[in-house]
Amino acid sequence: MKFTLVGNGRMGQQVAQVVRQSGNHEVAVVLDIDATITPEVFQGSDAIIDFTVRGAFLANLPAMLASGVPVVVGTTGWDDAQEEVKRQITAAGTSLLYSANFSLGVNIFLRTVREAARLISPFDQFDIAFEEQHHTGKADFPSGTAVRAAAMILSANSRKKTVVRQLSDDYKLASDELQVASLRLGSVFGKHSAFIDSEADEIVISHTAKNRSGFASGAVEAASWLALRHKTAPGFYTMEDFLNEKFAG
Repeated sequence: MKFTLVGNGRMGQQVAQVVRQSGNHEVAVVLDIDATITPEVFQGSDAIIDFTVRGAFLANLPAMLASGVPVVVGTTGWDDAQEEVKRQITAAGTSLLYSANFSLGVNIFLRTVREAARLISPFDQFDIAFEEQHHTGKADFPSGTAVRAAAMILSANSRKKTVVRQLSDDYKLASDELQVASLRLGSVFGKHSAFIDSEADEIVISHTAKNRSGFASGAVEAASWLALRHKTAPGFYTMEDFLNEKFAG
């Protein structure tokens, strides 16, 4: 397959490397974040892979959708605009797959956290919180992966109703609030942890990214999947849809 890459930062470069080393795919073109984007630049590609920033992604989205080429998005920080993005996808009759984290390891971790949150739900003695760590250059917090994890915990644990991202000096966390903490440190690729605690037990579920190759490989696999799915069932997809089909197979 042939991919057009939007964004030539660290993740974009890693994706390009994975594609070129795959032997099965090729890079049509790599577009810088400040490049002029028109629908025509995507013609001949099987999928677009976007790793930019919120502003660039939302600005480029109309041209990407108008091209008719399915789009895989790893850019985070636009969750508040998701309903409008879905509306544009439907109007264009095309496809987009979004994930805050394409690492297969992270997505297996998230499913494990969701199951753990479900298992402790009937037992009041167990509390749960979430933490993410990333390098100091990461623009958004909490990370998109942490936001996704929080949503999964809330869906699985009936005792948690809302998310608290920051605590003031005199803030007392309520039992139905889920704390999601962020730490920015050095050059950390990414570490996510769920902490489950009771008077008798402590359970910690963690995922640590060793490098960016896992994120890039997952994005390329998702793009290959979307390029095929788009032909018969265009629409908005997430990594959950991709994984559900993989696990079912």
